[in-house]
Amino acid sequence: MKSKISTAGGRPNGKRVSPEVKQRFLDLVHEGVSIREASRIVGINRRTGQEWLNGCAERVTARGGSKAIRAAVQPVVGAPRTFPLNPRRGELKAPALPVSSRYLSEEERIRIADLRREKKSIRSIAAALGRSPSTVSREIRCNCNPNVRPTHPSYYRPFTAQKRAESRRPRPKTRRVETCPELQDFIQTRLDEKWSPEQIANILRLEFPDRPEMNVSHETIYRALYAQPRGGLWREIGRRLRTGRSLRKRRRRPDQRTPRFIHPRVMISQRPTEADDRAIAGHWEGDLIVGTKNGSAIGTLVERSTRYTLLVHLPHGHSPGAMQTALLDAVRGLPTTLKRSLTWDQGTEMAHHHAFAKISGVPVYFCDPHSPWQRGSNENTNGLLRQYFPKGANLSKYSREDLDAVAAELNARPRKTLGWDSPAERFSELLKNDPNTPRVGPVLPKLPRSDK
Repeated sequence: MKSKISTAGGRPNGKRVSPEVKQRFLDLVHEGVSIREASRIVGINRRTGQEWLNGCAERVTARGGSKAIRAAVQPVVGAPRTFPLNPRRGELKAPALPVSSRYLSEEERIRIADLRREKKSIRSIAAALGRSPSTVSREIRCNCNPNVRPTHPSYYRPFTAQKRAESRRPRPKTRRVETCPELQDFIQTRLDEKWSPEQIANILRLEFPDRPEMNVSHETIYRALYAQPRGGLWREIGRRLRTGRSLRKRRRRPDQRTPRFIHPRVMISQRPTEADDRAIAGHWEGDLIVGTKNGSAIGTLVERSTRYTLLVHLPHGHSPGAMQTALLDAVRGLPTTLKRSLTWDQGTEMAHHHAFAKISGVPVYFCDPHSPWQRGSNENTNGLLRQYFPKGANLSKYSREDLDAVAAELNARPRKTLGWDSPAERFSELLKNDPNTPRVGPVLPKLPRSDK
């Protein structure tokens, strides 16, 4: 390549170099000319050319000269250029393209370097990139030059960082557990002893502090168990985990999860205040008692004022559709004065709450998360029902007649909170106010009391 060489031999008298000279230098480097040769051709110092490539600009001094300062690299307008892979040999490469938005791109790394030269903080850089501060901090820490001080311009070089990231990216890679039989035997032995992967990982660091090949994180152990057959550990070993899973449970971000409720829930804070003091009847609390492995369930409804209990038969499971049908059947015989509200927990079995409320006329309210005390009467009743339906039992074997018999026996018990009246007696008094309404459940006559 023949190029006309400037005879200036450098910056004449410290005068500012014209933009044309700088552009000529960059064009030569992009064509594969070495930095030293391109600097000689355009007549600048080699260090000046290196600073231009590193993103330096010039500032006019008080004497009319120029001084290199750190500034953001201005993008060159026009078609995409190729950048030198090895200028001495004339090898060219295209600009690195981002693999995924999850990973930092070459442009983002250049931006990080520019903002660091402007003395910006980690959080300021992260805000400018739209990234997490930990992402920027981890990028600088992993791809810096540890041999120089952090304030040195060469502490973080974006193109070097990009090359390091690309070299670490190729997949598949050999897993650490596969390459070290001693490590694999250690992990399998501890799993047989019912150790968790986190316990194993921490003991490895304590027992082998000077052997990096024996130090792995608990996540590495989990991946070796779940990613068969590449993981190096038998899938049967995975069943020795406390969860008993041989496959990892899928996780999603909150914004990616399928919403549990189609219609917005009305929370208990919006429930009429008349329900709080139990003075007015017709406000109900509901929940499920479930059988073994959540395979069967029985619905429970408790009236807050009288503690009267209705048991809901669920022969077809406790899906939202089955729950809606069973609840509609349970409240169909109630008079309007006893259908003021229904308070439920956060269970997805009430996903069709909007349709249930529209058909039955019973508004549904939901408790706050992890607040079972907001349905105290229902929780207490569920504890009493465990006398009849022990935990771990198969609840699908009970018929509707069985549930009615249990409800009748429970409602016949005298309660201290009712002045030793029974829920059936109190509920019977309410129904007397509306004689045309059919009775709901077994209503027992008032029990005679002794004078003792």
